[in-house]
Amino acid sequence: MNRPPGIGEASRLRSLFLFKEGLMKKVAILVDGGFYRKIAKHLWGDKSPEQRCEELIKYCRFHLKERDNFITDGDKRIYQYNELYRIFYYDCEPLKKTVYNPLTQKNFDFAKSPTYVWMNTFLDNLKQRRKVALRMGFFADEEMNYIFSSDTVKKICKGSLKIEDLSESDLVLNMRQKGVDMKIGIDIASLAYKKLVDQIVLISGDSDFVPAAKLARVEGIDFIVDSMGMKINDNLIEHIDGLRSYCKRFESQLEE
Repeated sequence: MNRPPGIGEASRLRSLFLFKEGLMKKVAILVDGGFYRKIAKHLWGDKSPEQRCEELIKYCRFHLKERDNFITDGDKRIYQYNELYRIFYYDCEPLKKTVYNPLTQKNFDFAKSPTYVWMNTFLDNLKQRRKVALRMGFFADEEMNYIFSSDTVKKICKGSLKIEDLSESDLVLNMRQKGVDMKIGIDIASLAYKKLVDQIVLISGDSDFVPAAKLARVEGIDFIVDSMGMKINDNLIEHIDGLRSYCKRFESQLEE
């Protein structure tokens, strides 16, 4: 005699039903690495390369929970989870160039810095994770130089800081990434034109992706931006299907 399924089995069958009805989406998550690392450090502090890698994967997976699609089982809600197509991570290899500091009049070898070691370990960890693809750009060597920070320039102009009182903290290394934005745009176009996914989630605070977002939407892709709580340009908001950030929910989970 066949026994009726228990609550757990009923939930599983209902989830399978939702899947068969075609409600499950295939999702690609695109991460602007420099942006994510900066905001994550601000929100959740310094972490080891291994911890930051694990944190990134967990945060991305928050976007797979379809909070608009659920069924009830008694007093419980059973949410649909979408399928992860791939996490695309965009960044630059750590700087290993020797740069001359005009203030100290000394060369600094970035390949010997703790940041270089940390970044290499972080990227190595990401490479080993399932369904994670790295898209690497590079720093423009010819445009790399030390400049005064904006705060330092203001102080000099106001006369509250003299040249002879300058310290190393008043200089910042001006580095320009190349290839990262282009790779993001190309991947969005490729995913959209080839109909590889139903939804694209872009984790970034950059407003330069309006043309790519418009293209994806024309091709029928659900385009979501996660600016991690940071304000983005109204022009980008106009051309996306949703602005979602799970920083507060994720932070509450970290504190548990």
